[in-house]
Amino acid sequence: MNAYIHGVGMTEFGTLEDRTMKDLMLDASVEAIKDAGDPKIDAVFVGNFMGGSVYNQEILGSIISNELGLGYIPTSKSEGACASGGIAFRQGLLGILSGEYDTVLVTGVEMMKHISTSEVTSAINAAMDNDSNEKYAGLTFPGFFGVLANRYLYETDATKEHLAMVALKNRNNAINNPLAQFKKPTSIEEIMNARMITEPLGLFDCSPITDGASAVVISKNESQIKIRATSQASGPTQMQNSEELLSIPAVHESGRLAYEKAGLGPNDVDVVEIHDCFSMTEIISSEELGFFNKREGYLAVENGETMPNGSKPINTSGGLLSKGHPIGATGVSQIYQITKQLRGNAVNQVDGARIGLAQNLGGTGSYSTVHILERV
Repeated sequence: MNAYIHGVGMTEFGTLEDRTMKDLMLDASVEAIKDAGDPKIDAVFVGNFMGGSVYNQEILGSIISNELGLGYIPTSKSEGACASGGIAFRQGLLGILSGEYDTVLVTGVEMMKHISTSEVTSAINAAMDNDSNEKYAGLTFPGFFGVLANRYLYETDATKEHLAMVALKNRNNAINNPLAQFKKPTSIEEIMNARMITEPLGLFDCSPITDGASAVVISKNESQIKIRATSQASGPTQMQNSEELLSIPAVHESGRLAYEKAGLGPNDVDVVEIHDCFSMTEIISSEELGFFNKREGYLAVENGETMPNGSKPINTSGGLLSKGHPIGATGVSQIYQITKQLRGNAVNQVDGARIGLAQNLGGTGSYSTVHILERV
């Protein structure tokens, strides 16, 4: 696969009510283009989930192209719930691999903090099957992953403290990340005693509402960071259709495809960004991606294996839990962090990182993308 990362850019994540969606997209995009050496951009791909529904703004690709003076180039927006950014990155990459483009700009963005929590929750629920018994029964995303967490604690010796360990690790990583939403130190005790959202998931176990943007420039021309593989898979949209409750098939399949395309395996990966929309999701997805045996991911957390200095560093950026989760920007921000790691100038830098993996989830497992990058 002859495609390379040439530039990355990212805004601060958090409450950015004095900014606009256009501002955020432009800031991240300009940074990425400058980082890439100001190349000619042949197309723009945007990842965004709720720009139209809660911000009343679509045509995001054309807005970016016009504001940056890129000319009459093709642009598009990708929507795949929380995997919108990963899908946009993949679409831009496929455009290069097809030979249609030499260099593309991928931007992910979301503005969520300007409306109430109940309004955000209602908008996010568009990523569930709303013509189903589960929706009519009142199932929400915290409810779905809370069920998974309860089942995991039932089937293993894991406890709520293991979930808290994930949240604490990611918060400690975010403290060193100047762009992260949450940089205030916390403790296991504070996490364990925090307000319950849905048993057993407390406040720190759930990703926050976030504003922010991130951008990447991809090119067929060589650079230090090569894209070894891209993959995407779909999965069940309802819990009742799951063959195994503690499996997210889209994550497993997208990981399998990516490893196959890259000619690599889980043991070859040095640093990972996993879609930790909930603390439980990080553990299950780490198992689905083959980093740890099924039902043993919690032990890896307990033993410190997922720390920046562990055998399989996960979410050195702070993850969705503490870096923040501006939905359309999340998948692109994962590429940002992995690129920084492979360049050797990331927050919480992993010594000798050469192979990095980014996994972006959409819905309750409806979508998953996996991208593998290599320092060459």
